[in-house]
Amino acid sequence: MPKVVFQDLGLIDYKEAWDYQEKRFNEILDIKKNNRKENRKDPTLSYLLFCEHPHVYTLGKSGDENNLLVNENYLKSRGATFYKINRGGDITYHGPGQIVGYPILDLDNFFTDIHKYLRYLEEAVILTLADYGIKSTRSDGETGVWLGVGTNNVRKICALGVRSSRWVTMHGFAFNVNCDLSYFGNIIPCGIADKSVTSMQKELGDEVDIHEVKFNLKSHLKDLFDFHFING
Repeated sequence: MPKVVFQDLGLIDYKEAWDYQEKRFNEILDIKKNNRKENRKDPTLSYLLFCEHPHVYTLGKSGDENNLLVNENYLKSRGATFYKINRGGDITYHGPGQIVGYPILDLDNFFTDIHKYLRYLEEAVILTLADYGIKSTRSDGETGVWLGVGTNNVRKICALGVRSSRWVTMHGFAFNVNCDLSYFGNIIPCGIADKSVTSMQKELGDEVDIHEVKFNLKSHLKDLFDFHFING
């Protein structure tokens, strides 16, 4: 059974978390590179990082900067920053009250299928929402987790954007729990103009215990990917 180091980084600056991801990501790649070069079989560790970020907008490598609807001065007035980053997907928002998950997994230890990987991330969120009586699903042709698919009130509650190299993953998902949804008004989220965003707090009408949500989400990820957590 694969081993995964879990770390909750708390509220952390986006760039600091990105640098930490890159460090772990490159450590795994280096081990795999040396294994191939020297015909070795040194094991690789995987990581699951949870955190929250101060207000920040990130634009994926294939994204359209026009989907950021405000200028730099306005961002500063809202205490927000902006980064162009090396994941897939378009623009999204991160902020307090949102669970941001960064699985840094060596998929050679799990399964070498990015499509399956993305579906498992979505499924963990779908199962977590079901724990609270919130029915969610996928939307054909779009990543992430959605509510109200097939109705006139389709809304997104979790966005996905990942990067992978040699079957090692980084970046991940942003799950809206208690976050301030007004910040999404400054962007066209994920480049999709005709659908809105929501959060657990909005759907349930009250603030949710984010630590409990993290615990449930961790458990579903563990079961789906069939790994066990270790300290690291």
